[in-house]
Amino acid sequence: MPATRTWLKNPLAIFTANALDARGGLVVQDGLIVEVLAAGQQPSAPCDHVFDAREHVILPGLINTHHHFYQTLTRAWAPVVNQPLFPWLKTLYPVWARLTPEKLALATKVALAELLLSGCTTAADHHYLFPEGLENAIDVQVESVRELGMRAMLTRGSMSLGEKDGGLPPQQTVQEGEVILDDSQRLIAAYHERGDGAQIQIALAPCSPFSVTPQIMSASAELANTLDVRLHTHLAETLDEEDFCLQRFGLRTVDYLDSVGWLGPRTWLAHGIHFNPDEIARLGAAGTGICHCPSSNMRLASGICPTLDLTAAGALLGLGVDGSASNDASNMILETRQALYIQRLRYGAEKITPELVLGWATKGSASLLGRSDIGELAVGKQADLALFKLDELRFSGSHDPVSALLLCGADRADRVMVGGKWRVIDGQVEGLDLKGLIADHSQAARQLIAGT
Repeated sequence: MPATRTWLKNPLAIFTANALDARGGLVVQDGLIVEVLAAGQQPSAPCDHVFDAREHVILPGLINTHHHFYQTLTRAWAPVVNQPLFPWLKTLYPVWARLTPEKLALATKVALAELLLSGCTTAADHHYLFPEGLENAIDVQVESVRELGMRAMLTRGSMSLGEKDGGLPPQQTVQEGEVILDDSQRLIAAYHERGDGAQIQIALAPCSPFSVTPQIMSASAELANTLDVRLHTHLAETLDEEDFCLQRFGLRTVDYLDSVGWLGPRTWLAHGIHFNPDEIARLGAAGTGICHCPSSNMRLASGICPTLDLTAAGALLGLGVDGSASNDASNMILETRQALYIQRLRYGAEKITPELVLGWATKGSASLLGRSDIGELAVGKQADLALFKLDELRFSGSHDPVSALLLCGADRADRVMVGGKWRVIDGQVEGLDLKGLIADHSQAARQLIAGT
């Protein structure tokens, strides 16, 4: 039976993340983009379905490269609303230590649904909490990703340096190195998919310099090299972290990263704010990636990532929403808007354009995850698409449709396609009881805070 061909015809506007003229739309077949049509061009063969996109702005599916799904349960919690990172963490760790598989499943579904509705098709999650009873946290997340029909890079995080040994996390949240490495190998063998079109991938992600030992950092780098998976951690997020590294290791953050074998193209780092010019040059020369998380950085008053300095040096750059207790949303199109504005404060309006930051949210983010099959609209790429309408009051009077998405504050996609399948139609996630999910998740959030 011949494959179904769908023409997304003559969009209002289209951003391809490359130089292709796609004003005539896209033809999708077998989950791939098979034709990119210039203005006035017709498909080369008949199409079974024609989707009239004249009211839609089409983007590559947005790619979120840093999140903590479980944190949707602790959004806008009063005791931490006005705290910077270290006290924020120390107040929240005991609450998060009460996480259960059931609560994690709900938190993950909420994060994924929120991302999907914002035009995001691929998400990287950094899960590093494995208290007693939650040893199979990543397995729980895999099921939620499959249920929502998205793509995910699930990173097996870890914390091995507890309070009694000079770290930040309480002892009930840390694990022994052997346990961490054994589970990392198990997860890669069980779930990591390779090649174009992968839905689930696994990376290794010791949490941060102040919550893991140098030994687990080095061992994770060796394991990632052996099994050919990527590495992820937080780095240079705050000056407190820099002080911690100097006092404990006698090294600045990038020197520490280098000392444990992490300075290379396999690694992408969350935040990357406090680097000096020499460190930026070294990160660029190594081809290391940086995930810019503007909302979280503003919420915690951490600082502003030096994006253009990093990319000029050769570093890869993408975007992430960060955890939903420091954002407190899981919305990739709004995160892209935040990136536009905070980076203009650093570099000026002329250098930071809507197209530049949309490139970070798509092709740039794909590069952080080591993927070339997603993040842009071209023949042979996965048919991961986000379609936005500009028919709300906030867009009335706007002229450039692509700029309007960010400048006028688009926050919800009308349609989203993943691998050629519609996962959002008319602003609703296909097959998801959203009201029921909100009710269950809200109850779980109250129980987590109450300790019941």
